[in-house]
Amino acid sequence: MKTLFIIIFSCLLCPVIISAQESVKAAKDFIGLLNADQKSKALFPFDGDERYQYHYVPIERKGITFNEMNEAEKAAAFHLLQTCLGNEALQKTKEIMQLENVLKALEQRKPDDHFRDAGNYHISIFGIPANNTIWGWRFEGHHVSFNFSFDKKKLVSGTPGFLGSNPAIVLSGPQKGTQVLKDEEEMGFGMLHSLSSDQRKRAIVDTLAPADIVTFQNRVAMIEHPTGILYSELNPEQQQKLLGLINLYIHRFTKLFADDMLKEITAAGLENLRFAWAGYTDPVIGKGAYYRVQGPTVIIEYDNTQNNANHVHSVVRDLKHDFGGDELLEHYKQSHAK
Repeated sequence: MKTLFIIIFSCLLCPVIISAQESVKAAKDFIGLLNADQKSKALFPFDGDERYQYHYVPIERKGITFNEMNEAEKAAAFHLLQTCLGNEALQKTKEIMQLENVLKALEQRKPDDHFRDAGNYHISIFGIPANNTIWGWRFEGHHVSFNFSFDKKKLVSGTPGFLGSNPAIVLSGPQKGTQVLKDEEEMGFGMLHSLSSDQRKRAIVDTLAPADIVTFQNRVAMIEHPTGILYSELNPEQQQKLLGLINLYIHRFTKLFADDMLKEITAAGLENLRFAWAGYTDPVIGKGAYYRVQGPTVIIEYDNTQNNANHVHSVVRDLKHDFGGDELLEHYKQSHAK
């Protein structure tokens, strides 16, 4: 079963293989286009506290925004993101950015009001990108946050990896019917609906969904005392559905990195995975729903409760390597102490 998981599910989305060396080049190319003032906003030390700032709400952030870039710089920024994300996640990210325009119209904000702003997404680069250095970078704004860390030629972390959508389903206007995180909703409900009544009793941990993802914006993603139904309590078809749901989130990243995460999830024991549900059991606007997949190395969360349950938050957290992990930071400090 472990081998089947790696072979079948790592190939399911068939993303293009991109090496970390391409990310290094893309980061260098992006930095090379920036002027001195832009570099002062975009560049940070790897071992500073700024690297651990993680938010998915519209707040003041550090880094350089798309509003401060020319067209060549914007293209280079998206190319850098393309070297770290799978094709579907890249497209979802771009669509989420454009939802800011939908929110601006729905909330009847003035043109010069930048609280909702499709250009207010930030890039911050930590350390010096090179094939022999430890470095990282962050792409973040309202409802998007990806935090990438590299060790020489290897991408070692892409988490926290957050995608959200407000509205979850656009109900009116030119983009009516748009549902950016449709797969996350449908596969989650599909997993729940595959369970028998007895299995649902073990999977459903609360009749009320939480107001947000439980890991929130915490520096350390930890949910003690895991609950929900165990992978070993599922039949083979249900197990495949759960693995498919995990695959959807892990393949937000490039294939090479996703394969590494899947191997760690498998090595930690598929039997230790749990699927938990809270809230309404059918997808209905106005009825909040939440699910979580948790194992020794990973937490995946989906929550749709805000704005009359038409506002989704979803995240994947790597319990060993979030923000690059403690070992990578220690390695960086040791290499710079010589």
